[in-house]
Amino acid sequence: MEHIDLDIRVQSPILTVTELSVVLKKTIEGAFGSVRLRGEISSFKSHSSGHSYFSLKDDTSVIDAICWRGTNLSLTPADGLEVICHGRITTYGARSKYQIIIESMELAGVGSLLKLLQERKEKLAKEGLFEAEHKKPIPFLPKKIGVITSPTGAVIQDILHRLKERFPCHVILWPVAVQGTTSAQEVTNAILGFNALPPDQRPDLLIVARGGGSLEDLWSFNEENVVRAAAGSQIPLISAVGHETDTTLIDFASDRRAPTPTAAAEMAVPVRLDLLENVQHIHHRLHTAMITHMRHLYTSLQSLARGLVSPKQSLQMKAQILDERQERLSAALEKKIHQSTQTLKFISHRLHQVRQEALVKNKSQYDRLAQLLESYSYTKTLGRGFALVKDTAGNLITSAQHMKTQERADLQFADGTVIVKPLS
Repeated sequence: MEHIDLDIRVQSPILTVTELSVVLKKTIEGAFGSVRLRGEISSFKSHSSGHSYFSLKDDTSVIDAICWRGTNLSLTPADGLEVICHGRITTYGARSKYQIIIESMELAGVGSLLKLLQERKEKLAKEGLFEAEHKKPIPFLPKKIGVITSPTGAVIQDILHRLKERFPCHVILWPVAVQGTTSAQEVTNAILGFNALPPDQRPDLLIVARGGGSLEDLWSFNEENVVRAAAGSQIPLISAVGHETDTTLIDFASDRRAPTPTAAAEMAVPVRLDLLENVQHIHHRLHTAMITHMRHLYTSLQSLARGLVSPKQSLQMKAQILDERQERLSAALEKKIHQSTQTLKFISHRLHQVRQEALVKNKSQYDRLAQLLESYSYTKTLGRGFALVKDTAGNLITSAQHMKTQERADLQFADGTVIVKPLS
């Protein structure tokens, strides 16, 4: 490595900060070029521009890392992953720091992936994404099935062949990449996209599938966005990722896990011939049961018919009973009329007595009150020599003082009225 002497001497040129940064940048980039760097990812951030920023660290040191948009990585960076990165060392003059520009990335070992997988599984489980109470039942006979997988390869062909063999139905394929940096987002978008369709276009069931592979190959189906989309799907979802021994986090969030894509097709629809046989068997049982029931009813009807009395005899008995009840009703009616007549006569006689008694009592009371009224009448008093003195308005004058204020007055005697004037 070429050594650049930057000792400060009196005769050395004075550099600006920018000039020094340029010298350092050329020195570092010229000295290192491309490097392979091993470390653990931390502080991962994905910018809206598409660039990713994070740090690589070991037990004692940390270096900043940048992954420009468009860089094709074989895995999705995440905090806690131990990786081996290939890139070039550069400097960032605005902050006087060095950093690595990532060009490719691979896992440093499966152990780091398994550790991250367990931590993510525990985190999502605590949030309740894997609870059985959230699982939706798989429809018995879906009319429309949405399949999320690669449009090429054996998986989609196996599913289509198995569905056609068992019970043909309408299949909608949403093509996605099933591994690589874009896979997780594509699978997430497909699940959300199917759920966003109008009800008349939405499938009755979803199948997310891919063939077997290594832990790294299947890692897209362990990403949080995929697991959350599967758990939040309104449409029942079957996961069929890998072989029977492969387990990904989407398997815990889905409504049903199939060991293989072919098995997912078998879970999705029944065998049409089996259904036809079951229908025929049920039809035969119903027919046999109906015949047996009809025979039982016919036997019961015959037994009841033998115990029935002839209609003519039954009518004669009813007619005799009716005659007897008619006679009893006539007698009871005559007796009731007689009793009512006697009661009415008694009440009429009693009312006449009460009326006469009331008239006598009321006349006696009337005579007594008339005598009392006559005794209190002022006309009797006038007949004994008294007179009433009234003013011109007809009001009584009861004092001499009042009389003096009047221009004239009327004296009412028993036999007439005299007009008088007071003396001045």
